[in-house]
Amino acid sequence: GRAHTAPLAAVQVEALRLMQRKLEIARYSPRTIDAYLNATKHFFLHFPAKHPNDIRTEDMETYQHHMATARKVSNSHLNQVVNAVRYYYMNVVGDAKRVTFIERPRQERKLPTVLSETEVASLLRSVDNLKHRCILMLIYSAGLRLSELIGLERRDLVTDRQQLLVRGGKGNKDRITLLSPKAMATVDAYLEAFKPVRHLFEGPNGGAYSARSVQALFHRAKEKAGIAKPATVHTLRHSFATHLLEKGT
Repeated sequence: GRAHTAPLAAVQVEALRLMQRKLEIARYSPRTIDAYLNATKHFFLHFPAKHPNDIRTEDMETYQHHMATARKVSNSHLNQVVNAVRYYYMNVVGDAKRVTFIERPRQERKLPTVLSETEVASLLRSVDNLKHRCILMLIYSAGLRLSELIGLERRDLVTDRQQLLVRGGKGNKDRITLLSPKAMATVDAYLEAFKPVRHLFEGPNGGAYSARSVQALFHRAKEKAGIAKPATVHTLRHSFATHLLEKGT
């Protein structure tokens, strides 16, 4: 967001503190809490003369219009602002009526980039380091989010059933995902060579591997494999889902 010159008024600070407390009690993820508080703070700052509880539905629509036209933010960002502001008035102020009819932006229909199976194969082949290949292979073959890969522990491998337990993914939901025989063989070789203690993939100083390192190794592999598409680590998850659909799953 932009740097605002106006500091927050005491009532705005207090409103945000109450909102944070409610979000924490409801066990929202730290990332969502930060995003909601940040969006709500900018919303409050747009009406410096008003107490947060005196901002009306029509003020919210004025703000949305400003965001969409003057700031030209994306639909997904605007949607997050709506979610955050709705949360404040429904759950902190307890006035659902005020936010019932706030217009939501239409969903942008952007198709995610997907790598072909051949591209995924050449991406994996271009990685010599066993640990790095194992990381990319698991993201693809189990359809993992980056945060889920980093959170994996040794105990989450259910080897006899060729499954992987993913704890507290998006929305704090656990799920079980599949491990292909090929991925399983790579994981076995990796465990034998690296002997991780708690986290399946440990950083150089113990603890979990960092997201930045995974992104860096993905981009190196992508470059080496000569893939020009604008792909990210998350593209591997989309590709996994697409390839399953293509196979009739």
